[in-house]
Amino acid sequence: MGIVVTGATGQLGRLVIDELLAKVPADHIAAVVRDKAKAAPFADRGVEIREADYSKPETLADAFRAGEVVLLISSSEVGQRIAQHTAVIDAARAAGVARLVYTGVLGGPAADFKLADEHKATEQAILNSGLTYTFLRNGWYNENYTAQIPVQLQHGIVGSAGEGRVGSAARADYAAAAAVVLTTEGHENQAYELSGDEAWTLTEYAAELSRQSGKETVYNDVPAEAYQSILVGAGLPEPLAEILVDVDASAVRRGLLQGGSGDLSRLIGRPTTSIADSIATALKASA
Repeated sequence: MGIVVTGATGQLGRLVIDELLAKVPADHIAAVVRDKAKAAPFADRGVEIREADYSKPETLADAFRAGEVVLLISSSEVGQRIAQHTAVIDAARAAGVARLVYTGVLGGPAADFKLADEHKATEQAILNSGLTYTFLRNGWYNENYTAQIPVQLQHGIVGSAGEGRVGSAARADYAAAAAVVLTTEGHENQAYELSGDEAWTLTEYAAELSRQSGKETVYNDVPAEAYQSILVGAGLPEPLAEILVDVDASAVRRGLLQGGSGDLSRLIGRPTTSIADSIATALKASA
């Protein structure tokens, strides 16, 4: 049985390939990428490279084979995801793949915030396709916050999440879960709500960052309108800023990204990576 990972040179895709290589022979794995040059390290390890682009449906015709299990990693291009994902779904169905695994968002159909809209539409398109599926409804990544530590230490932390809790985990934890689902049986037509074992507030995050860095850092909670102005002023496009503000104000503040199902740690067979550990890793990397 072949395993195919789309978006394989992205931040999550690279980690999934690493996890798969620890579980199955390299010649069982194919990486679908837009740029073969970026995938050279995979090829050097024996992974088959297939070139295709979510935005060019004609390139997807040869991306999949009958009987393969395919991981559709969601596109990073917010606003274009539905068309892009539908092209992949159509190609997978035409090829006769055995199962399509999709990385969506925590909450699935119940996630009523803007960033979830395209994920929900994709899940419905997969259901409509008749393909056997597995939905990996990923919560927030620790790295969504720790990647910003240099800025946070300089300017503090700003948001509109109030005291809402975030049940995040490391990106590597989600990659490990994807590898398990791709290489083992019993996940057919299942949906997993994936989140970290512990949820935390941005106030608690700021306190932990202060403790580890030795530099006092505070979380400043501001109205959504003010937060959007700050993000736009920092150079983010208005539509993206609007979505990020909505994540804080509509999702985190209301507990929609708190998680707590335990699905992630059960799948990977270990505790998820704490935000404190990810802070430590990020501080070490930036030292």
